[in-house]
Amino acid sequence: MRARGRRLAPIMIIGFIGSGNIGSAVARLAIDAGHQVVMSTSRGPETLTDLIGSLGDSARAGTAEEAAAAGEVVVVSIPFGRFAAVPVAPLAGKVVIDTNNYYWERDGHFAEIDEGRQTDSGVLAAHLPESRVVKAFNVIHFKHLATQGEPSGSPDRRALPIAGDDAEAKRVVTELLDGFGFDTVDGGTLAESWRFQRDMPAYGPRLTAAELREALASAERG
Repeated sequence: MRARGRRLAPIMIIGFIGSGNIGSAVARLAIDAGHQVVMSTSRGPETLTDLIGSLGDSARAGTAEEAAAAGEVVVVSIPFGRFAAVPVAPLAGKVVIDTNNYYWERDGHFAEIDEGRQTDSGVLAAHLPESRVVKAFNVIHFKHLATQGEPSGSPDRRALPIAGDDAEAKRVVTELLDGFGFDTVDGGTLAESWRFQRDMPAYGPRLTAAELREALASAERG
């Protein structure tokens, strides 16, 4: 199946650091849109045989370092608390899509996030100082990635928020999302990405672009 958007992003290799529910779902969308993917997991590439078999010839497995090096765009989809395991050097200069959410119950407490001095994506960006980090895919259930994408221009098309500090990186991610079947709403910088973190109005529900803008504007930082 080809991409669901009106405009197709240039065909590229997309690396995945993390191959769980969200990573695997985004990889399937990427392959449907004509891209190739390199998947990785902390358990080692040999554990991805079944996943690679289900994804087909456009997918291969590697280490996190290999996925980071091969990807023209790289998706980080691991539990937030493990962010320090993301390789730094091979991601220099690259667009890195951060799908993660901070759950203190799972990840432990990070005072800078709890106190509102930093966001989870900001922490990852500080770990990757030469990368262009864009937060995306964190507000949608992985099952809905496979079922809710629609062609550009569809009435009530679902929109997803993004945030980042690099305008060109956000353009790249916007094109990818359009090809995957979703509108995009720019949620601002990484420092403003709290507006669509856990427990915020934009987190979870299916919203159109107009509804998503309202949800982002109504967010209040606790």
